[in-house]
Amino acid sequence: MPGAPRKPRARRYDHARTRAAVAAQFQHVRDAVAGLDAARLAAPTRLGDWTVTDLVAHLSMAVESVNRTLEQPAPPAAEVTAADWVFATAAHAGRIEEDTRAVAASASAAADATVADLLARAAARYEELVPPAPADRLLSARVGAMRLDELLVTRCVELVVHTDDLAAATGLEIPYDRQALATAVRLLADALAAKAPGGSVEVRIPPFAVVQCVAGPRHTRGTPPNVVETDPLTWIRLATGRTTWGEAVEDAAVTASGERADLAAHLPLLG
Repeated sequence: MPGAPRKPRARRYDHARTRAAVAAQFQHVRDAVAGLDAARLAAPTRLGDWTVTDLVAHLSMAVESVNRTLEQPAPPAAEVTAADWVFATAAHAGRIEEDTRAVAASASAAADATVADLLARAAARYEELVPPAPADRLLSARVGAMRLDELLVTRCVELVVHTDDLAAATGLEIPYDRQALATAVRLLADALAAKAPGGSVEVRIPPFAVVQCVAGPRHTRGTPPNVVETDPLTWIRLATGRTTWGEAVEDAAVTASGERADLAAHLPLLG
C-alpha cells in the first residue's frame, strides 16, 4: 500500500571481513594504550566515574567475551541478532558495570600484570579461538544466543564507540579500521530504521550507509523532501548518546532539511 512503512531488510555481513575488522580495531586500541602512563590511566572519562583503566578493561571484555563464549557449549538455537543487541544492552548495564569494575580491579591488584596485558591476552586468544569460518556457530551471549558472525558485528560497534571514548579521554588520535567503522555505522543506521520505521526521511552517512526512516509520505523519485546527513563519527556519537541532536546541528556536524528531518525523538539508540 503506498506510504505504508516497510520493515528494513536484514543486512548480511561478511564474516571473514568482520573477524579481521575486530582484530584490526583492537590492535589500534592496544597501540594507544601501550603509550599511557599511570597518570593517564587514572584520568577520568566521559563515561560517568570510569577512569581510563576502567575503559580499557571494558575494551578487553569486548573481545574476551567472544573468546569465553566460544569455549562454552553452543546453545540449541539463536535467540537474538545483532540488530536486537542494539536495543537489548541497556537492560544489562548494571551487570556490565560490575564486570568492568572487577576486571579493572584485578588488573590493578596484580603485581605482574597491567591493563595492556589484558588486551594482549584477549588478542592472542581471539586469534586462536575465533574461526575464519564457519560463521553460524551459536554462542551464549549476554543478551541471548546468537550467531558468531552477528556477535562480531556487535564487537565492531563496541570497539569503535569506545575507541572514540578513549581518544576523548586521552587526547590521542587513534585510527579507525575502515571495515570496523563501516560495520558500526551500518548496524546503528539499520537500528534507527527499525526503531522509527517509514520512508519519509532519508538518512545519509557517507560513505557507509543510507537508510529510510520515520513514518509519513514515502519518497519515490527525485530529491527527497526530508534529508539528514552526517559523518560516520558524528553518527556514532548521536546513536550512542555521546552528543545530542541539538548539539550536532548547532555545531554543523549534521545537516537536516525538511519538516520531518528532526531525529531528536529517536536518539540515542544504544544506551
